[in-house]
Amino acid sequence: MRKKILFLIGSPNQTLQMHQISNYLKHEYDCWFSQIFPDLLLTKWIVQSGMVESMVVSRSFKDKADLYLKEHGLKNDYMAQKNNYDMVVFCSDIMMPRRLLHTKTVWVQEGMTDLLTGVGKMVKALNLPGYFAMNTALNGTSNICDIYCAASDGYRDRFATMGTDRQKIVVTGIPNFDNAAQYLHNDFEHHGYVLVATSDIRECFRHDNRLAFLRKCKEIAAGKTLIFKLHPNEKKDRATAEIRRIIGKDTFVYTDGNPNHMIANCDELITQYSTLAYVGIALGKKVHSYYDINELNQLVPVQNGGISARNIAEICRGYIEYEGRGADYLCHREMRPLRIVA
Repeated sequence: MRKKILFLIGSPNQTLQMHQISNYLKHEYDCWFSQIFPDLLLTKWIVQSGMVESMVVSRSFKDKADLYLKEHGLKNDYMAQKNNYDMVVFCSDIMMPRRLLHTKTVWVQEGMTDLLTGVGKMVKALNLPGYFAMNTALNGTSNICDIYCAASDGYRDRFATMGTDRQKIVVTGIPNFDNAAQYLHNDFEHHGYVLVATSDIRECFRHDNRLAFLRKCKEIAAGKTLIFKLHPNEKKDRATAEIRRIIGKDTFVYTDGNPNHMIANCDELITQYSTLAYVGIALGKKVHSYYDINELNQLVPVQNGGISARNIAEICRGYIEYEGRGADYLCHREMRPLRIVA
C-alpha cells in the first residue's frame, strides 16, 4: 500500500498551495486533505461559538475549502478520521491538532506574517498557543514541526530568532509568490495607475481608520488614477461606499479579479497588511505598506521561476522515506533530480 500524506488547508491561498505541492506527489503517495481543525475542548468551543469567523478554522473557510476539494476531485478527510498518516503537511503551526504530531510533520509558509503586537509578545513569553495572539505573527515560530519550509533567507532568520530551530528550516520559496514575472503578461484593461490593495483589518476585529487611509491614498496618488482591489473578506458594500465618498463616485473598485495582474500594470502600489506587497517589490514597483518597507525587502519570497511547490514536494518525498529526524534529514540529504510523472 502507498504511504499516506495529509495536507492541512485553510485559506484559499493555503488550499491552492497544498494542491500544487500534492500534484508532485500524488502518483507515488496517497494524498488527502483536511481543513485545519481544533482538537482541544477550549479551541473547539471558541470555533463553535462563532467568535472567530475571520480565522481559517471557521465554517465559512471550511465551506470554501470543501467546495474546492470537490471541484478538483481531491480526497477530503476532515479532522483526519478516515486514515492513519505517514506524514502531515501543515499550513499553520499556530493551531495544531496534537494527535497528528505523532507522525512526520512538515510546515509550509503561506505568505506574509502579521506584525508582532504586545499581545503576541506576551503569548510568546508565556509559551501560550499561538492563536491567542489573534493574528499570524507567531506562525512558523512554535518549533513543533520536524521541518519548516520558508519563503526566503529573511524569513528563515525571523523564524529562528523567534524560537524555531534553524536546522529545521529550509528555504524552498513558496507557491503563488515565487514567480511574479509571469503576471506581466495579462489582459487587465488598465495601465499606469496607482493600485490600492486593502486589508480585512476591521473584519478581524482590529482598528482601521479607513477614511484617514483613503485620504492618504489620494495624497500619494497626487492626481493619478486610483484603482482599488478589496480583500475577499471585507464587507464590500461598506468599503465601496467609503471609497466613492472620499475618492470619487466613478472610482474603479474591484471586489474580484486577479490582483497580481493589477499590480503588474500599475505604476505604484499602496497596501495595508497584505502579502501582495511582495508581488509589487518583486516587480520593481514603488510600494507603500503599514509594514516597514526595508524589512519587507529583506523578507520578500525568493523568485525561482515557480518551482517552490516542486521544491517542497522534494523535501516531503525525501523525508517520508528517511529514517530519522527532520533536522538530520536536512543536514544529510543528497539533492537528486526531481522525478516528475506526467
